[in-house]
Amino acid sequence: MHARTSFRGDFVENTKLRWGSTLMMIAGLSFIGYAALFFFRNFTDQFLELGISAAQVNVGRAEITAFSPSLFNYISHLHVAVSGFIAATGLAVVGLAWHGVRKGMRWAWGYAVAAPVLGLAVALPLHYVYGIATIGHLGLIYLATAIFVIGAIVALLGLKE
Repeated sequence: MHARTSFRGDFVENTKLRWGSTLMMIAGLSFIGYAALFFFRNFTDQFLELGISAAQVNVGRAEITAFSPSLFNYISHLHVAVSGFIAATGLAVVGLAWHGVRKGMRWAWGYAVAAPVLGLAVALPLHYVYGIATIGHLGLIYLATAIFVIGAIVALLGLKE
């Protein structure tokens, strides 16, 4: 299918850009949703991250608190901080995709791609090293990332037209 491109003011109407940027925005919103889950689980009896069970971490909220309340507080603050950075990355993707990529701005595409790539490149490797890369833990992020990658590729094809 050939993409159609026309110009209305500063808005570039290009089918591939429109669909690609929309998928990128959906992924960005998914990152924000995952961050919200991550944040709220910190304050529940679950405490540990989504998809982490006794098979990966053999103690929970009560045991960590009993062992060291200050360690519990430290882990809790990390959960909140990480959720904030995941949400911020999602927000950056949404904003860049909506206000830049959709309008044909290559620089916006570059930053919209670079932000989650950097975050995932830093965050993912130790999940495998420590044996916590379960589908329950990373599945939603992988799904959002797959949507994002498809959107980024489609948008890039639109940018090249």
